[in-house]
Amino acid sequence: MARRYAIYDVFTSRRLEGNPLAVVFEADDLSDAAMQAIAQEFNLSETVFVHRPANTAHSARLRIFTPSHELPFAGHPTVGAAVAIAEDFYAGPEKGLDLMQVLEEKVGPVRTAVRLKPGQATFAEFDLPRKPIRLDARFEKQAIADALSLKATQVGFENHAISFWSAGVPFVMVPLHDIAAVAAVEFDPQRWEQLAPLAEGRLAGAYLYCRGGINHMARFHARMFAPEMGIVEDPATGSAAAALAGAINVFDELVDGHHPILIEQGVEMNRPSFIHLHLDIAGGRVSTARIGGHAVKIAGGEMMV
Repeated sequence: MARRYAIYDVFTSRRLEGNPLAVVFEADDLSDAAMQAIAQEFNLSETVFVHRPANTAHSARLRIFTPSHELPFAGHPTVGAAVAIAEDFYAGPEKGLDLMQVLEEKVGPVRTAVRLKPGQATFAEFDLPRKPIRLDARFEKQAIADALSLKATQVGFENHAISFWSAGVPFVMVPLHDIAAVAAVEFDPQRWEQLAPLAEGRLAGAYLYCRGGINHMARFHARMFAPEMGIVEDPATGSAAAALAGAINVFDELVDGHHPILIEQGVEMNRPSFIHLHLDIAGGRVSTARIGGHAVKIAGGEMMV
């Protein structure tokens, strides 16, 4: 049977940049094996399958697959699916339109806001379904540096140290001295698999970050590697940015209040991406957090599956 799909570039307002995402509509009759096979066929970092929601008050139920396995939650599929569903339903609105959606994911219901503007890339943001939590692990700086083909002196900046966080998907947060150190990384997946901790049933990915950015508006510059997910390098990783929120709060000792933070990623891949992170801090802790970004449709069609 013919089944509609669309390809979106996410966390960008420019086509052929950001993180590409496949969105498969009307996927209720697909088995888990079929969805995994389709994700392998697209061979993108993630493919999202849109199902009817269990709760009729919600907009859709999402299943998210990497080329190797299913994820309970991921940022760029959430943003991309929210935009795709809104644009599919409200195709070409004559005036700007703001709407709320609740998307059911394995991590739980995710509340999203979408802003449609004629002639402009659509913006979507979502409330983190889980706050970032710090996980217990010990790391040897030299071993981490070896896995990145760096010197140990290039690992860490200010009081930022290697840490382990999850907001639904676990990542080792590796602060690097500067943008030059981030750009110099040559990631060794075999070394990483020997030292990376396990959490929530999977091997943690490596999220490398430093202060500042190529874009003068960016507060942080990042790269992400996740061999266990079948991802050599990811142009934009919302779930990692969600986990990074915890590290930023702890190491920067954020004061209570609202903190907008722009994170750039994918620069070294020639796929620049911009992730909007909004943190609300109360009593020294993350009380609420949102992640958002633009998404643009790059292709669409039918698949015979």
